[in-house]
Amino acid sequence: MRMILKLVIISLMVSLFIANIPQKVDASFGLSAASAVLVEQKTGRVLYEKDAHTKRRIASITKIMTAILAIESGKMNQYVKVSEQATRAEGSSVYLKPGEKIKLNELVYGLMLRSGNDTAVAIAEHVGGSLDGFVYLMNQKAKEIGMYNTHFENPHGLDDHEDHYSTAYDMAILMRYAMKNKTFQKISGTKVHKAPNPTENWDREWKNKNRLLSKYKYCTGGKTGYTKRAKRTLVTTATKGDMDLIAVTLNGPDDWNDHISMYESGFKGFDMAEVLAKGKIEITKNKYYKNHLYVKKSIVYPASKNEMDLFSVKYKLNKPKKKWTSSKNEVIVGKAAVYLDGKVVQETPIYFQNLQEKKKKGLFDFVKEIFLSVIGVNDHG
Repeated sequence: MRMILKLVIISLMVSLFIANIPQKVDASFGLSAASAVLVEQKTGRVLYEKDAHTKRRIASITKIMTAILAIESGKMNQYVKVSEQATRAEGSSVYLKPGEKIKLNELVYGLMLRSGNDTAVAIAEHVGGSLDGFVYLMNQKAKEIGMYNTHFENPHGLDDHEDHYSTAYDMAILMRYAMKNKTFQKISGTKVHKAPNPTENWDREWKNKNRLLSKYKYCTGGKTGYTKRAKRTLVTTATKGDMDLIAVTLNGPDDWNDHISMYESGFKGFDMAEVLAKGKIEITKNKYYKNHLYVKKSIVYPASKNEMDLFSVKYKLNKPKKKWTSSKNEVIVGKAAVYLDGKVVQETPIYFQNLQEKKKKGLFDFVKEIFLSVIGVNDHG
């Protein structure tokens, strides 16, 4: 009997211990995709992952990079003369004609909504000067934003080069970067777009191939992909309440449902916790700091219910200088670090400014000032 009681107690202790372990960041549900990742947009925190760092072929989700480079070029209102080479691109197409002139803006819509390989080549030639020049820009941008397991060889993702690959995690990095751009956000989430057709009496009408925009009410955008070697690839975004998520799947036969499953698990399992509010912070250990310190932005971080009590904030301050008290300019004097379960997850600068708060004067103070002025107290003391 005692042995049974001991086993029950041990079992309960183990259960309680497991219940208090922070939620792990890998998917506990089944996915069809060979590689997958779910990331929170604001912080970049990985909520779920499955073989997310394995290099794989990525097909047309390559065009996310092509689109953001086109947008950042500052040439969106320029007209592009479509080359013969662009019209000969294999695979999906918006059927551009050799010699036609079309705005770069329209080409990006055709690229993202219809996955036009002809638009990808036309964009690359115009923005990069040549295909090789544009590919150089693609790889330069990849390194700049931290896509360390990625290499591009073309602007469209076709299987015409062996050394063209990325990972689910790297593609999430790219989408997170692109979604900071409002023009990209708009194009990515557009369901239907009409573009001029100079040789016909009717406009081109492009419907977005991203079916998740219709299938899942929280979906805000994304890009589809498919080649025989890469199989189905998909990057999408979704927003519910104050949480913005990015989902990526590579070689996912059932990718629509994979993405919905990841989103539902993410929205259900995590909440956005405001760990540090923007504004004044009270640190009274040193008189030079008192009533002078503030942070410009709040720190909000996704966390599971079990993690909510595991946050802490530490303030790291530089040695105070007397000249700060006489300066009217704000100065960075340290940083606030947010810890989750003992690990730093976010940081923000701490600013010092000589904030002399003026007391708001009421009606009594106003009348008092006038009276004292009349009797000469203010002038003579």
